[in-house]
Amino acid sequence: MKTKAEWWDKLGKPQYGGEMFIRSKRDIVNFDPYFAERLTTIQSAWMERLHTDNWTLDPKICDYGMHIRPNQYVKGHLAESWEFAEPGTYVVHLRKGIHWQDISPVNGREFTADDVAYHYHRLFGLGSGLQPSPYHAKVVTAYRSLMSVTAIDRYTVAFKWKVNNPEFIIETLQANALVHCIEAREAVEKWGDVSDWHHAIGTGPFILQDFISGASATLIKNNNYWGHDERYPTNKLPYIDKLKVIIIADDAAALETMRAGQLDIFEGVSFEQAQTMKKTNPEILQLRSVSSVETIDPRNDTPPLNDIRVRKAMQMAVDLPTIAKTYYHGNADPTPSSLTSKYMIGWGWPYEEWPQDLKDEYIYNPAAAKKLLVDAGYPHGFRTNITADKAGDLGLLQVVKSYFADVGIIMEVRPLEPTIWMSFVKSGHNQDQLAQRTSGGQLGLSYEPIRHLNGLMTGYPHNYMMVHDTVFDSFYLKAMAATSIDNTKKIVKDANRYVARQHFAISLCQINTFNLYQPWLKGYTGQDCATSADTGGPQLLFFYPARFWIDKELKKSKGH
Repeated sequence: MKTKAEWWDKLGKPQYGGEMFIRSKRDIVNFDPYFAERLTTIQSAWMERLHTDNWTLDPKICDYGMHIRPNQYVKGHLAESWEFAEPGTYVVHLRKGIHWQDISPVNGREFTADDVAYHYHRLFGLGSGLQPSPYHAKVVTAYRSLMSVTAIDRYTVAFKWKVNNPEFIIETLQANALVHCIEAREAVEKWGDVSDWHHAIGTGPFILQDFISGASATLIKNNNYWGHDERYPTNKLPYIDKLKVIIIADDAAALETMRAGQLDIFEGVSFEQAQTMKKTNPEILQLRSVSSVETIDPRNDTPPLNDIRVRKAMQMAVDLPTIAKTYYHGNADPTPSSLTSKYMIGWGWPYEEWPQDLKDEYIYNPAAAKKLLVDAGYPHGFRTNITADKAGDLGLLQVVKSYFADVGIIMEVRPLEPTIWMSFVKSGHNQDQLAQRTSGGQLGLSYEPIRHLNGLMTGYPHNYMMVHDTVFDSFYLKAMAATSIDNTKKIVKDANRYVARQHFAISLCQINTFNLYQPWLKGYTGQDCATSADTGGPQLLFFYPARFWIDKELKKSKGH
């Protein structure tokens, strides 16, 4: 009998049955990890991966809303355990007794190490006669370090890498969970691929029953699923009978659907939207979510922005606490950020640890900003422009524009449609001087820590701020040569120190966004499980919704 009180006890007692409704902002266009070029997909509802989140972890320790959990919070899923047999060799031991869904041509056979090896052979062309996925093998540079994947025995698989850094290896096998969803070899051999939704087969908790392009996808419970709830180990999963993904492109329409009780989660809602919802529908619950840091991103390779004194002046020209208080009505963090998010505890260099002389470079001081401009040879300021994504916060740019004007920097705002912005700025490095992304820039990052060192590297495809700095470049090389996670943490922290000093980008506020959810959705504590984003599918759709449950009586009492 359970006697110890657990943090999740407050969430209630799980119950079986009911349906869960989530939203996809874009049409679902892919069902095969081989073709998952950041296109919206729901394959992770029926395909699973080796590693996943620690479901018993208190969100007070590590927020579930982050893009990725640090490696110390990673748990096995299809994998039961793992170790580094020798530097660069990652050995994974699979759980026994996992079976494929009882669908032809796999017909419920046991999941084995050969399935893992085939998946990675197919993705990266490691097997005889297999052609690598054009995206994963050629674009995602991290995977070029993977040399071989070998089934040692029925339940053991070994990954051999060109590098020895254990953090890099763990990160790479976590990054983009959709890549690591394992497909059935027999299905690929029978149909050539599994891009047709009728060929959806996996080991996961849900079975794709129906799909209507542009409208919806319906998934039903896999009654023979192997998984149990880690919080309640005797409980078989999933709890819900049906998972419905509704495709709604327009945010306003999706919010109305939420109000009508026909969506259970709505993620990434702005403060204004959340406040309106609180007034019109106070019964809908809200959780603040981890958000990105808004930035102004200069081209660091052209005058006047290649002069650090100019970039410092631009930072000191902006009053972050006032913006947080007035523009964001107190729902933003005005604390400047370096490369790594403060939520990535142990990896970055949080503002609280900065020395005072550095903090002074981020404090609003228009007089000091004007002096820096004089020292840089711009006593009367200068004219510049910013290429802005229309989907971003154009109102914020008007506020920043006013602050810049006070020190003599006249900034023209040039809005572009999102797809045009992406091509013009991020792909072609063609922004004239400044750029603004839709949701944050290259500061306050919360994905895999070593990847934080990529974005500003000389020659990196997405280094659209055109930073060319040999000191910064050296951090990635040092990290790749590191042989321990602790050493890698130190290198990433040193990189954060350097970025904060160099002012490659102008740090603005970290805004609060909110996740809305219905009162009858239970077990939810802010997990990123719906498909609200513009790109990519839900990373852990196989995992989270299988562990949520619906309070059917409460839902009925609310008239739904």
